[in-house]
Amino acid sequence: MAAADPIAPKIGQQPGPSTPPTPPAPWPSGYPEGYAVVDVETTGLARDDRIISAAVYQLDARGEVQDHWYTLVNPQRDPGPVWIHGLTSAVLADAPLFPDVVPELSRRLDGRVLVAHNAMFDWSMIAREYARAAAVAPVSQRLCTIALSKELGLPLPNHKLESLAAHYGVVQERAHHALDDARVLAEAFRPSLRRAAQENLRLPLLSCQPLTEWSDSPAPPRTAAATSYRPSTWRPSRKRPACPYPNPGRYEEGGRLVQGMRVAFSGDTSVDRELLEDRAIEAGLHVATSLSRVTSLLVTNDPDARTSKTVKAAAYGTVVIDEAAFMQLLQDVAPAGSAPASG
Repeated sequence: MAAADPIAPKIGQQPGPSTPPTPPAPWPSGYPEGYAVVDVETTGLARDDRIISAAVYQLDARGEVQDHWYTLVNPQRDPGPVWIHGLTSAVLADAPLFPDVVPELSRRLDGRVLVAHNAMFDWSMIAREYARAAAVAPVSQRLCTIALSKELGLPLPNHKLESLAAHYGVVQERAHHALDDARVLAEAFRPSLRRAAQENLRLPLLSCQPLTEWSDSPAPPRTAAATSYRPSTWRPSRKRPACPYPNPGRYEEGGRLVQGMRVAFSGDTSVDRELLEDRAIEAGLHVATSLSRVTSLLVTNDPDARTSKTVKAAAYGTVVIDEAAFMQLLQDVAPAGSAPASG
């Protein structure tokens, strides 16, 4: 089902560290049984952009390659930064549409942890494409190799894939080609995984929330000054209207939200993040991009994740609730001037 790829890189055995790490024994019992190392190339970074190629390397529990797969995808629109990914409209014209590749992609993701470099970006693009196709990706957890590198304390000059590859002696043949990027990441992930296992390190696994409600409205227009194709945070910033109400203070567990409360979000949400933020603003809440001592509430579906927001929430004593509870609270927000009532 994979589309023919005239520019696919030659896949061969890559040199690794001079002394390959020995798999630890016993292997941590809580580690996943398999991984799907994923890379997608896209028409851009915004929420209305599309996937134009995808690659998956299937790895076993200890990081050994089991299989790999690659396909082009016709985005039915301009392919975006051709000078980066090399995929022109002519190359993509006869490629399958995303709904056509869903069965094969799902088979390769099913039951595995999705691994990617800046995994939030890859997962978000995949989740949105599945939503468009009226399907659900069979993925419940993801692992970001940037986060894993930080946990391991690798002496990298930056968080680029090329730096991680160089650290482990993996040769990158074609940057920004999904198949080669996925291969490079698979080869670099294996020694990282084995070192984590040797140190009995808790893997930085995060939950993956499929989109149940989403918006395909255009994001702010791209500027010519934009020079980074895949920044550290992929979501374009939005100018939000100023909240007209003063902050009434912290949310009290079991109570009601009050107009003016500062709400922060962390991680994936089933309702498209922009829609969720819009609903909060329409209810009279202040959507905060970061968490501070004056933040009233943190909404996350993954409270055990060690993100900067969850760590700060624990330190500040900020109440943390999940998306479902927040949606319930949005139905009955108290007017400004009301005292935060406890339940």
